[in-house]
Amino acid sequence: MGHGDLMSRAEDVADQFLRVTKHYLPHAARLCLVSTFLEDAFRMWFQWSDQSEYIESTWSCGMFLANVFVLINLLGQLGSCVLILSRNLVQPACCALFGILSLQMVAYSLLWDIKFLMRNLALGGGLLLLLAECREEARSVFAGVPSVARRQSPKHLLQLGGRVLLILMFMTLLHLDLSALSVLLDLVGTALVVLVAVGFKTKLAALTLVVWLLCINVTFNAFWNVPAHSPFHDFLKYDFFQTTSVIGGLLLVVALGPGGVSMDEKKKEW
Repeated sequence: MGHGDLMSRAEDVADQFLRVTKHYLPHAARLCLVSTFLEDAFRMWFQWSDQSEYIESTWSCGMFLANVFVLINLLGQLGSCVLILSRNLVQPACCALFGILSLQMVAYSLLWDIKFLMRNLALGGGLLLLLAECREEARSVFAGVPSVARRQSPKHLLQLGGRVLLILMFMTLLHLDLSALSVLLDLVGTALVVLVAVGFKTKLAALTLVVWLLCINVTFNAFWNVPAHSPFHDFLKYDFFQTTSVIGGLLLVVALGPGGVSMDEKKKEW
């Protein structure tokens, strides 16, 4: 079987998957995407005193402001997730989550930690894809306008930005050692994220990355196997739900396609 035949069969499998799951995939994608925000909201509730004491000791802002910070994170994330899952006021909810991501990056000094910064930017990419999904195309505005203008519509630009930011999650998973297996995994993974970023064979590449990240998540972030009192439990739990959210973003890419600013779209003109 040649390379072309193998690729065609893989695309057929991906298309069949989409046909079977087209009514459920967007809902699953949204649930996965907001999972890290839901988990963080519940963590704020159950670890209220720890979180407020950390903020107060780090910023010397007083317990009142520290408690306000925890309350904003709790209600902001929980309320926004409910709105997104119920498909009500999705755009304001996404903007609120963007604000909370920015607030947390400053409050927890994540701006100086490259790994956490890239993962939060990847979450932002997922939110951009959510905004693209809920954004209605203004057909009356673009009626009669050349296809180049349509490809550069806000929805398509949001999809491009979301795709590019999503791949930052994978960059934090690269193994910088020279073992044959690690080099092979890094090369294959890098090829897949480049395909997603440029929008070539996008649905197949994104679906492959979903399977890839799912395997990594269940294997390496199995927080349920670690005692709850261990600090390592919270670390793995945080990684697990962040990765799950990026999986949700990739599922949105699979469901929505790459958008107008992509090689897949350009191929249609060729």
